[in-house]
Amino acid sequence: MKHDNGIIDQIGCDCLLSRARVLNRVLTGIYDDELRSFGLKATQLNLLVAVARVGPVRRIDIGKRLHLDPSTLTRNLKIMLTHGWIEEIIDGEDGRGSPLQVTTKGRDLLHQIVPSWRKAQDRTQKLIGDNGATLLRKLAANMIGLPSR
Repeated sequence: MKHDNGIIDQIGCDCLLSRARVLNRVLTGIYDDELRSFGLKATQLNLLVAVARVGPVRRIDIGKRLHLDPSTLTRNLKIMLTHGWIEEIIDGEDGRGSPLQVTTKGRDLLHQIVPSWRKAQDRTQKLIGDNGATLLRKLAANMIGLPSR
């Protein structure tokens, strides 16, 4: 078993996935902390913004766009529908293909959270620095197709 230590140390120290997942949890915690008073989580904010930007949009399309597995998507959309932040546009189908759109209540929430979102942005910027923030924006723009400024 001693010969396994080299590869275990290499994976433990060099694994890009591990680093990305830890960074994700740390950054999500920052945004969740700032958005908590609105009853909104970072994962729901991402969905709400995506629906507001591209809606009306079908669930499957938003899931693909944000690279979300169906159970995570369904769980978060259910919460957002219950709060009235988004709504389904009934189009006569079975419901799974019904497009989603942001509601007035959802748009109002987006405007209300701006100071808290900016605080989360500032905390994140301080944590990862200007170079880290630029790198994250470029990676998202180049690899995932999210817009960058």
